[in-house]
Amino acid sequence: MPLKEILYKIKYFKNNRFTYLAKKVSQNIGKRIKKLNFPGIYVTKDFQRYYPFGTLTSQLIGFTNIDGIGIEGVEKSFNNTLAGTPEKRKIRTDKFGNVIENITLIKKNAPHDINLSIDIRLQEVICRELNYAVDLNKAKSGTAILINIKTGEILAIANSPTYNPNNLKNVSMELIRNKAVTDVFEPGSTVKPMIIMKALQKKIITPKSVINTTPFIINKHIIQDVSYHKELSITDILKKSSNIGVSKLALLMSESELTDIYSKFGLGKSTNSGLIGETNGIYPKKKNWTNLDKATFSFGYGLMATPLQLVNVYTTIGRYGLYKPLSIIKVESETKGIQIFSKSLVKIVLNMLQSVTQPGGVGEKAAIKGYKIAVKTGTAKKTNSQGKYIDRYVAYTIGIAPISNPKLSLIIIINDPRAGKYYGGAISAPVFHSIMSFALKTKHIKPDNLLK
Repeated sequence: MPLKEILYKIKYFKNNRFTYLAKKVSQNIGKRIKKLNFPGIYVTKDFQRYYPFGTLTSQLIGFTNIDGIGIEGVEKSFNNTLAGTPEKRKIRTDKFGNVIENITLIKKNAPHDINLSIDIRLQEVICRELNYAVDLNKAKSGTAILINIKTGEILAIANSPTYNPNNLKNVSMELIRNKAVTDVFEPGSTVKPMIIMKALQKKIITPKSVINTTPFIINKHIIQDVSYHKELSITDILKKSSNIGVSKLALLMSESELTDIYSKFGLGKSTNSGLIGETNGIYPKKKNWTNLDKATFSFGYGLMATPLQLVNVYTTIGRYGLYKPLSIIKVESETKGIQIFSKSLVKIVLNMLQSVTQPGGVGEKAAIKGYKIAVKTGTAKKTNSQGKYIDRYVAYTIGIAPISNPKLSLIIIINDPRAGKYYGGAISAPVFHSIMSFALKTKHIKPDNLLK
């Protein structure tokens, strides 16, 4: 350090009792300076924060600044709990040094540990499989979240690519950001089960209804499916992910009924997970809806949601319509929920979703041998900076396992795949299969679909 810089610091901080010449120097440098034995120069011990799981939990845990204050992730979310608050007192003495006033200005608040809900075994597998899928599909990024349905605990949450919190040199905010809670996407076909539920509730359909699914035109726009079907049952509308089928149901509802059902399941609002930076998404506020607005809204366009919100929708379906907040902290006692929808109707749709993983279903690659799995895939177009749709996509697979006694919900998102394929059933469904298979075995969840 140049002598001029040292003299400047001494002069600039002349009213201070001391000033730091350098922080976080290596032990070797500290020992060398101590041996020089300069008067007025002291070496004190400090602590280096180390994150043992490194890239596995970087965007979740975050990191602190040089003074130990959390500025990202859990470190920031729970900084006051982890750090506590030092006591602050006002003390006055007379000229003889006798204390004549001693007042507590701020009471001491002891620091506390926090116990996260994360299962590191599952976190490791999610990171590995997600990284592989992002690389394989030449995607911009990927996100995966695994939830304990009963408690709402987040068992694993990861993004790809990631970073090493023990070496922040040249790390961008793009890598640091926890996209699972901050980034929003149009959810595509993943919202279709909620439309089916509402239609059943309004008695527009019954579980045995059959809908004409030939393409039709609204406001000079054609509503069509990936594959042609003259008519489909309600179960097959989910199995084939028919835009036409849900559009026709949505056109028989008011805009308030459509927005209400999504809102009840948590879209457009925080999941109260405890994670810093969680956004509410973008929810429609316009008053006058066209029929085209209703149709596209029914298959996931016109709103934006975070991955955490979407997986919470399916977590609620797994509880048969009982809504609870999610939690990154281990849940010690079961929290109460709100029954937002008829238990019997949710069960009907939950069972319908099994067809998605059966032969001919769009989520067939998510199927797991020995288990009944409820899954919905989705594929949504991305928009450019001007808000116009472009030929770039987000591929989703969200599901619940096992259907007979739902324990786990999982979302897989592959953002902007560029290796040729882009449908959720082709890209994210295989990742769902790999992660959910491991989770079911790790949690010792018994199969519910064994052949007799």
